[in-house]
Amino acid sequence: MTKNLGIGTGRRKTSVARVYVQDGNGKITINGRELGQYFVQGEHAMMVRQPLMVTSSENKYDILINVYGGGINGQADACRHGISRALCQVDQANYTSLRSNGFLTRDSRMVERKKYGQAGARRRFQFSKR
Repeated sequence: MTKNLGIGTGRRKTSVARVYVQDGNGKITINGRELGQYFVQGEHAMMVRQPLMVTSSENKYDILINVYGGGINGQADACRHGISRALCQVDQANYTSLRSNGFLTRDSRMVERKKYGQAGARRRFQFSKR
């Protein structure tokens, strides 16, 4: 087993991604599957690769990701956040380029909880005058 060069945790909405960066040739594995098999839509796969493109390290590292919770969009964003954090651990010179592209910022927007006596988080039950 190869040594982890960097470990990062990415989060978005209710998704959490644990990312392990190892020496290799650019293979990305998510939950035991290839990147193209896990994120079928090209848009999500490209989102995951963005930090590697920005730091020009697409073929330098193998990346192993365990992601759970949320939907496809949240998981893709969590993976991107985790990869960015792990690449900062690998080489501190990556920090400025990743920060300027906004990949290190944790998107804190979450679904608001439902309140008692209401139909949803903000929506009220229909008012009846009589």
